Amino acid sequence: MTLPLFPLGTVLFPGGLLALKVFEARYLDLMGRCLREGGSFGVVALREGSEVHRSGGEAVALERCGVIAGLLDVDVAQPGIMQVRCRGLQRFELQSSRQQDDGLWLGEISLIDDDAAVPPGEALAGSVRGLADAIEALRGQGALPFLEPFRFDDAGWVANRWCELLPITLEAKQQLMRLGDPLVRLQLVDEYLRDKGVVS
Repeated sequence: MTLPLFPLGTVLFPGGLLALKVFEARYLDLMGRCLREGGSFGVVALREGSEVHRSGGEAVALERCGVIAGLLDVDVAQPGIMQVRCRGLQRFELQSSRQQDDGLWLGEISLIDDDAAVPPGEALAGSVRGLADAIEALRGQGALPFLEPFRFDDAGWVANRWCELLPITLEAKQQLMRLGDPLVRLQLVDEYLRDKGVVS
């Protein structure tokens, strides 16, 4: 299938919440089409280049794995600027991509199966409790970056939310996002948290 792409300097995870400030014509048009037609778009991390379209043929390189984003709500704060909130849906593999004359990227994609719902197990309970504590702390500050319902019984969901919070590199987030085994993803996160003394 062909999907319009939104290259960003961040990694979107399935189930994740993404807030965007949209001001470029190509993306304003894209959001308008998504609103009218109930469509979606693909978020892919940039390996090289900028989010903003520049003249002069700047080199742009996209990661090969991204996540489909569905619109949750749109607010037109002022003319020519949209504040958009999206939900991460399903991962995809980017088979090929091309850029239109207006700068919008299109990708030929194949879908990647959703994570199996796997319980974290007792060995990873510390990471689950740590995430629950972090969510409550963020809620107390009025800054909750996750969509409800919370799924603490799902290893993939817990791992993905930690990946969004942790100060790790874009490359590390990308590698974790595309890992096919949600339990291995959470185990890697758990090792990081223990190494940093976040959980014990």
